[in-house]
Amino acid sequence: MAKPIQLGLVLEGDDAREFEEYMENPVFPEHGIESMCRVLSRRKARGLE
Repeated sequence: MAKPIQLGLVLEGDDAREFEEYMENPVFPEHGIESMCRVLSRRKARGLE
């Protein structure tokens, strides 16, 4: 069995603040929302929802 990889990523300063702000108010581009709608409708059509 493979061992999990620990990335050890630590954000500091402005990077940490920007990440926290994004997590509180994520931005979804219009094409991303349209893509997810297509995926969900295909899943429903296949009985996966």
